[in-house]
Amino acid sequence: MDRLFSYGLDAPPVVRNLLLGSFFCGALFVLDLVGILPIHVNGLIWPTLSMGAGAIAMIWSSARGKIREREIILDRIDWRGDERVIDIGCGRGLFTVAAARRVPRGHVVGIDIWQAEDLSGNGPGAVIANAAREGVSGRVECRSADMREIPFPDNSFDVALSSAAIHNLYDAADRARAIREIARVLAPDGRLVISDIRHLSDYARWAREAGIATVISRSIGDQIWRLGSFGFLAPGLVLGRKGPE
Repeated sequence: MDRLFSYGLDAPPVVRNLLLGSFFCGALFVLDLVGILPIHVNGLIWPTLSMGAGAIAMIWSSARGKIREREIILDRIDWRGDERVIDIGCGRGLFTVAAARRVPRGHVVGIDIWQAEDLSGNGPGAVIANAAREGVSGRVECRSADMREIPFPDNSFDVALSSAAIHNLYDAADRARAIREIARVLAPDGRLVISDIRHLSDYARWAREAGIATVISRSIGDQIWRLGSFGFLAPGLVLGRKGPE
């Protein structure tokens, strides 16, 4: 089980609430079906199925889907093999470790404040354990740091990555500050890759204002999530390259 969820269960409270909601609605539906309830609740079959399906989708994504997705995302970068990489909001090292495999002569730093509600087993120890498991310990380090105040000098990194992290800053001003910090530590001609579930147009605009040419990319799967959530989730990628000084 630890191996299956080596990169954690995403948003454990959300998964828990979906499962509880599905169980509660399903129980009411069954009680109505056998004639115990004084009122009819036939319509609860749909929330039972939809919440259950949502929970199953998040569990599958945590165990398998996000690992496949990270490889597809990182393949969009033309790696030399000696890049300095920063992973902002690294969690348990999903992108940190995968990036380290692509830079045998480089170095990867993961930063986070490791909030437990964002990811099960969240912490720097999990990053180190996953790096050791995948044989890249010598190229990986992690630091406790806020993405709004990245503790590195200007132009420190050739690649800046962030996956499902920046949206956790609820204030738009804080998200804008994080994007400016990412742009600051990214070296000229450096590559930016942000994968997130909302606010992509804002990220792209703020990055452009900070000197990074950006495009937004969405897969068919991203569009399905967007439609299925009625726009509440709008996943995709912001891809960028910083201009010369």
